[in-house]
Amino acid sequence: MARSLWDKLTGAVTMDDQIQDDDSQMFDDNSFDNGLSSFDEPEDGELAVDVYDTGDTIIVKTMTAGVKKANLEIEISREEVTIRGERHEENEGGDTNYHHRELYWGGFSRTIILPDEIDIDEAEATEDHGLVTLILPKIHRDRKAQLKIK
Repeated sequence: MARSLWDKLTGAVTMDDQIQDDDSQMFDDNSFDNGLSSFDEPEDGELAVDVYDTGDTIIVKTMTAGVKKANLEIEISREEVTIRGERHEENEGGDTNYHHRELYWGGFSRTIILPDEIDIDEAEATEDHGLVTLILPKIHRDRKAQLKIK
């Protein structure tokens, strides 16, 4: 069964998923790799974002709490923004017996197709307590100016 967007965002695992995983491992000779073949790669989580337009700029906001700046990468082009990173779980030692687990640990990424072209040279990114804000000035193609003859 495919994971829902919510499950990808939160990293949640349902009991049905756990039972299916346990069953598949019973018949898998390579149980050390959690039933994944050598061709499968773990799925990245997907960030939740807010994208809005202020007229002259496009603003993108996302929460990256628990991610060090060194583990966060933002790529921009005139048409899109890609945010990727990784949350590392701080293991408190030994085997942990979880009763409930919803926090997402591991790699994540999100690509946003922008509604207008942006000026990548004027773009800014800030972070405040895990809230990353991208300020992306738009390119105004219909802007006109008067030229004076020198």
